Amino acid sequence: YTLKGAEIFFTGEMSMDMDAMQDCLQSLNACAMAAAMCAGSDMMHGAEMAKCCAMCSNMVEMAQATMHMMMRPAGMDMDVMKAMMMACTTMGKACAAECRMHADMDEMCRYCAMACDDMVTKCEAMMASMSA
Repeated sequence: YTLKGAEIFFTGEMSMDMDAMQDCLQSLNACAMAAAMCAGSDMMHGAEMAKCCAMCSNMVEMAQATMHMMMRPAGMDMDVMKAMMMACTTMGKACAAECRMHADMDEMCRYCAMACDDMVTKCEAMMASMSA
């Protein structure tokens, strides 16, 4: 299923680019999966990776919550959605920075950092496409 080329289905005065929304949703999902895998891998490395594990776990929750909010367009408020996306991108930047510190030690950290960076880029593009 794809949103590309779909009609704008938002109610009220808000609209957004469906291509940007599709890209953002896919990137949020990929980020959540990479962060979950990284958190699991971190657990095998013991206490030295506790911060990375916690940050990745938080990233999973933020990405999934943002994705779920985007999938309920009828109840979407632009200010709330932008605030959620800003929080998610802030978490993504922090998670990517933490994972980059361990990228040479754990391949999952490298993947997670890349997924977080992509999610930040796609969320920023999505926010730029939102209009009232």
